[in-house]
Amino acid sequence: MTVVARLRSGIAGAAAFAILGIALAGAPRVEAADPPCPGGKVKYYRNPMGTPDTSPVPKKDSMNMDYIPVCEDAAGEAPGTVKLSLDKVQRLGVRTEEVQQRTLSRTVRAFASLQFDERRLFVVAPKFSGWIEKLVVNATGDTVKVGQDLFDVYSPELNILQQQWRVAGRSADATDKLRYLAFPEAALEKLHRGDPPSRTVVFSSPVAGTVIDKIAVEGMHFQPGEALFRIADTSNMWVMAEVYEQDLAFVKVGDAARITVNAWPDRSFEGRVTFIYPSIGKDSRTARLRIEVPNPDGQLRAEMAATVEIAAPLTGNHLAVPDSAVIDSGRRQVVLVERGEGHYEPRPVRLGARVPGYVEVLEGLRSGEKVVTRATFLIDAESNIRAALAAFGDAK
Repeated sequence: MTVVARLRSGIAGAAAFAILGIALAGAPRVEAADPPCPGGKVKYYRNPMGTPDTSPVPKKDSMNMDYIPVCEDAAGEAPGTVKLSLDKVQRLGVRTEEVQQRTLSRTVRAFASLQFDERRLFVVAPKFSGWIEKLVVNATGDTVKVGQDLFDVYSPELNILQQQWRVAGRSADATDKLRYLAFPEAALEKLHRGDPPSRTVVFSSPVAGTVIDKIAVEGMHFQPGEALFRIADTSNMWVMAEVYEQDLAFVKVGDAARITVNAWPDRSFEGRVTFIYPSIGKDSRTARLRIEVPNPDGQLRAEMAATVEIAAPLTGNHLAVPDSAVIDSGRRQVVLVERGEGHYEPRPVRLGARVPGYVEVLEGLRSGEKVVTRATFLIDAESNIRAALAAFGDAK
């Protein structure tokens, strides 16, 4: 190599080192980054936009944003646990209430209709055949008393039995035959006095009540067992109420009921639940209750619409929380439990009966724990994201 070539090579090398030195001197200094989880390990990295995808290693999303590290909880807190500063607790207006055993009671309201008491319905159906010669009670809706005359009847069958009674010398068998056919006692007394057999016999009402159906017509012929009158004793009525399935837990036989009707809105009638029917309406999804109510003045009438209120306490004490503490997603129910020092844990619970202001907790809480009753949704917004991400992280 010539002297000139060596000189050129040395100059080029010196220039290169000079340029490199300038570049290094002008480059910004890189500070050591703080660890993402001081005192702990990174569990996974979550998408900065809040979507549920996660990564076991640092990465960027489609917008070149860094994934956010999620740290392992050294204290063993449940997934989704939220930690709030005292200042934030005050700004959010977080309120808590202690979980306690309570006496739960609610007023069950139901629509109803009135019916006759089935045990107080009677049918006048003679056991003999004959013709109605005269109607004494001749209109539906008439009120009758026990023993009141209903109609006069001509019955060849009864006339023959009366003659046989006289021929048989007033024997007990002949008397029993007449009584079996409901032969009136007054007419039988006349026979005992020696009076001749009556051509017609007066048939009287066996019960007191209101005629709700009159089939009998003057001059008509009837056969044995044919119904001529239907009479209802309205001194006691049935109120048939429709109660929703979720209210059944609060209602039992013997509960007092308050009944109101549109005809007398300022008056209430007192009754009592006497029967709960064993099936649920297929379309209405309601259960039928039978409530018996006294009706001495006859103001309650069949087919009236009514409203029923039943004060129904649950037996014993039950673990309960304010209904404002429950976050219901439709698929599950969650409450936020205060763990101390600003930590709030989302806790799935199984709920029972609901009453105004409170709901029974069957599983998930213990007496004495505190649950958030105000600002629950604000805390839950962050908690849901954390819980969902934790679940996806564990699945990976």
